[in-house]
This record gives sequence, C-alpha cells and structure tokens, in this order.
Amino acid sequence: MRILSILARHGREKYAGALADLRAFQATRLASARCDLLVVDNAPGPLAIEPGDPETIPASDADREFSAWQAGLAHVGAAGLLRYDLVHLVTSAFRVLHSRYVDRCDARALRRIVGARVAVGHVDYYDDPVELLGARSQHWLRSSFLFLPPAELLALGPLAGIRDGAPFFSGDPARPFRPGAPLSVRYQRYLVDWLTGPGTGQGTEWHSRFALTEATLPFFEAKALAIMNEHLLAIRLRERGNTLVDATWLATWVARHAWWPRRPAIPDWTEQLARRDQDAVVVAAGARQAGAGVTQPRPPAPAPASAGAPARSGRTA
Repeated sequence: MRILSILARHGREKYAGALADLRAFQATRLASARCDLLVVDNAPGPLAIEPGDPETIPASDADREFSAWQAGLAHVGAAGLLRYDLVHLVTSAFRVLHSRYVDRCDARALRRIVGARVAVGHVDYYDDPVELLGARSQHWLRSSFLFLPPAELLALGPLAGIRDGAPFFSGDPARPFRPGAPLSVRYQRYLVDWLTGPGTGQGTEWHSRFALTEATLPFFEAKALAIMNEHLLAIRLRERGNTLVDATWLATWVARHAWWPRRPAIPDWTEQLARRDQDAVVVAAGARQAGAGVTQPRPPAPAPASAGAPARSGRTA
C-alpha cells in the first residue's frame, strides 16, 4: 500500500511540532505501508526549510489549507497521484482538540478500504441539519486529517467549492452574514457560536475563540469560509457516490473482524458513530432521519454591486 501525505502548514512556528508528529505517525501507525510526504507552506515570504526536511513547496493562502493541498496535488500531477493507493490530506493542526481518532488510522484498517469509493477521517456532526448552497446536510469529515483515493480527488476538481465570500458576508460584525445568504440561519448561528462563543451545544469549545469586531471580521470571514468548504467537501464527495467512513468505527470493525478478508459493509453514519469502541455517540432518531439525505448544491447567486466586501483570507492553517 502506497500513501502520499500532503501537509498544509502556515510557516514553521505555529504548531511547530506538526511535521515531527506526522513523521512519527507514519513510522508507527503506517509502518507497513510505503509513505511519501510533501509539505506545502502557504505563509508569505521565503520558505523556512531546515536540513532533513521533506520536499517543501510554497502555495497561496487564498483558500487556506484547501489552496495548499491544491498546490500539492498539482505539483505531484495526475500520473504521480495515481501511483498511490491513498492520498492523506493533513493540516499542521491535526493534533489539536479531539485527536484520539488519528492513531486509529493505521495501515491494517486503511488496507480494508483501498479501492473503495470512500473518504476516511473523523465524522463530525451537528445536532440538527443545516443548509449550504441548497444542500441539506448534517455530517462531514474533519478536514485536518483524512484519506481519499487519488482518482476521486482528481475527479472532484477544486477542493475549495466556495472561492468568493461576497454572497455570504455582509461586512458588518454585528450581523456578519448577508440577508438571503445561501446558508441556513441555523448554520449561521453554528458558525458564529463556534468561532466566537460557547460552541455548537455539544460541550466542546473551539481553542481559538475571539470577539467579533471590525478588526477580527476578516479572520472570521476567512475561517467561516474554510468551515463551509470543509462541509461542502463532504457534500460533494457524497454526491459523487463516496461514503464517509469514520476512522474510529473502521478501526473498531477491523479489530472485531480480523479474520474477515473482505471490505466491511459500511453502515449509515449515525450507526458508525454509535458503534465506535470509544467516543461513541447516539444521534437522535429525528436528526438522523433529517440529515440522512443530501440534495445537489447550487452555486451562490452573484452579490449585488452595492453589497459588502468579499471574504478576506486569514493566515493560519
């Protein structure tokens, strides 16, 4: 099994141990696989490269980690990517917040899904479905650490499904979303509460919360756009027929079916979360039914000429 890891970072200083942590993960959890590593740095200025570093290339920060990964995919090229069984998209923040699932992504588990149309990572969810660009959805894969087949990445096209924030943002920190923006009011509330408040009601708070002011509005817009692109990536993968696989559920299944030589039958995402051997969670039946389906996303309507400023890029991965 061959795996290419593409690490998106914004300079060496923030999450300074990320590269060493990723190399240690490859050496231990993926020891029986053949792993390559490409670092893509979207910080401005000269690349910070030290002796012994893996290949490192620069990238735009226009779409945060998504533009970094896009530069990495382009650098390797289609023919190069197809020599791998899986592409591992990872950010320098992969060990931040809840990260126990990371060490469940081992070679034994990943071999079970090679060749399948899946994406493997940590399934996150909201208590209630949200709408984004006309698509109704409730769950997604955390984009800081996920594995995908290279053919599906190539077929997907640009990883950032939303490049322009103008249809979404008002330019007013008191009401940061434009009236009629193509995302539900519930999703707007989740985004504001996660980035600036008490979280989304699931007992977890973001590690970098901040007050929403004129000064922090550009960062809010950039981070909110990245979160929407994370969720939209899951929506687009499902639309292409890919199944989202929770890494902890997959490791649980493999541990219990070591004798079974075939791929697992992958259950509904809510069943995956309920059957984890750690961090198991039962999603309410009503929410499960409401969030099960997904409709084709629609592109956002162009913003009127008098609308507020477009989204601005942040600088942290």
